[in-house]
Amino acid sequence: MRVALPMPAKKKAKSRGTPEKPFRQDRKGRALQEIGATIVAGGKGPSVVEEIAELVQRTCKYRWVGVYKIKRKDFVIEAATNKMRPACPRFPVKQGLSAKAMEERRTVIVPDVRKEPCFLPNFWSTKSEVVVPIIDDEHDRVLGVINVESAKVNAFDKSDRDFLEGVARIIWRALR
Repeated sequence: MRVALPMPAKKKAKSRGTPEKPFRQDRKGRALQEIGATIVAGGKGPSVVEEIAELVQRTCKYRWVGVYKIKRKDFVIEAATNKMRPACPRFPVKQGLSAKAMEERRTVIVPDVRKEPCFLPNFWSTKSEVVVPIIDDEHDRVLGVINVESAKVNAFDKSDRDFLEGVARIIWRALR
């Protein structure tokens, strides 16, 4: 039996004549909502991860987005955008910036990869990179990483980090 619950009354905006904006109406917010809806609908597996990577790439106009899953102590590419195959489709979990993000369980932003000794080059033209760990909230373990690379130095900022961390908080369910 269904019971209709009363909807809470809408609050009036306290601004000077402008209506209150709904939460997350920007393109990144819409992308996060779309990713969330896909996962809630039961989406999982490589094809869903590929769709999510493509959506992230289109939303922010990133040059390349890769999603690596941990398989038998290696990072293995699960999805990559722009039909660009990375030079390192599989590498040990103890190597590169992905290892640092996994061990520290935090996002790693490198403004200039030429100054980073543990950088593993996927593309010769990469100048900056951001790596975000994908953490399974139910089992408190790192399942993989989101890796975004740019041909520009200092290409990533706080808004990129916040968006990609939001994606990582959702996408883990598709990797299980």
